[in-house]
Amino acid sequence: MGTWDIGPFDNDTAADFGGDLDDATSEERASMVRGALERAARPADHLDTPDGERAVAAVALVVAQHSDGEPACSNHGPSKPLPELPAALRTLAVDALDRVVSDASELAELWAEAANGSRWRRDIARLRDVLDPPIPPQEEVLFEI
Repeated sequence: MGTWDIGPFDNDTAADFGGDLDDATSEERASMVRGALERAARPADHLDTPDGERAVAAVALVVAQHSDGEPACSNHGPSKPLPELPAALRTLAVDALDRVVSDASELAELWAEAANGSRWRRDIARLRDVLDPPIPPQEEVLFEI
């Protein structure tokens, strides 16, 4: 696995995806992000590592355009700005992340064996939480006034 850290673009496949986005026309970039998310989110027997790595990178780009997101700051991500991505990609991005961390994901298997696998899972959860924030627990009302 050509991976040097836990970040969305910290592996060879995602870095190449960032370069491919830079090489594409402005009109092609949004469909490339959508395609990476769709390949990961669609039901299949097994999600292979390259599709999972591209999906995580694509999710980071969707998150970067969210009002609560952070820039996808990486020396290995795309250097050219992306067009405004459709808000509908947020749901697809959540579905893709759910597949990336599922039992049917080769990438999740590899990270489960890695020393920093728990850090990777926390980073994936951070991305997911921006797109689909967890509902805070509600305090039980004991008395009504």
